[in-house]
Amino acid sequence: MLRAVIFDFNGVLIDDEPIHLKMIQKVLGDEGYSLDTDDYYANYLGFDDRDCFRNYYQRHKLPIKNRALEELVTRKGRYYREGIEEHITVFPGVKKLVSDLAKRLPLGIASGALRVEIDLILTRIGLKDHFPAIVSTEDVSKGKPDPEIYVKALSLLNQKAGESAIQPSECLIIEDSKEGIRAGRAAKMPCLAVANSLPARELTNANAVVQSLEEVTPEFLEKLFPTPGK
Repeated sequence: MLRAVIFDFNGVLIDDEPIHLKMIQKVLGDEGYSLDTDDYYANYLGFDDRDCFRNYYQRHKLPIKNRALEELVTRKGRYYREGIEEHITVFPGVKKLVSDLAKRLPLGIASGALRVEIDLILTRIGLKDHFPAIVSTEDVSKGKPDPEIYVKALSLLNQKAGESAIQPSECLIIEDSKEGIRAGRAAKMPCLAVANSLPARELTNANAVVQSLEEVTPEFLEKLFPTPGK
């Protein structure tokens, strides 16, 4: 039985992965380094900013201290907010699906984005009130593919539910990255993947894959959770 839905944010609700890439490239460019688009989508999609920069430096055998890493993350966040102020693109089908689901189920967000970014964008697009549980990168010690962020989001939903606890097997996550799907799997939660950032053939570890959330309705999601005995 489906009792809750937790969404990833970037690349699922908001079409901003190209902006994230551009700003990460800008920060690395400030440091004299480069990152091409194919490399980003193959090796860094799904990481929060801290893990993205950390993995980049490790893969290229470049030394970096924690203070310098935090400065890169802070600078990228500033660039991102400047970029997103100019244009926010919501993926097709998102507003209707979120509004329809919120009438039936508790909804959460589990994202490697900064909380200020999530709050800013949700408020701008009029969806903030639909998400009683939001977990951002500041709220966890480990980013995806570690399951901590999804475990914490479900815990928050249960704190607000006021009824029998929602089990991981009753909570669907919606993701666009392989790292996010791995996090959901590790949290024992079924996953719907949406092929916004990667082709569907690379998302087959999810329980189901769609090309767009325009295809998705609450009834479609409920069918992913058949009632025992039927």
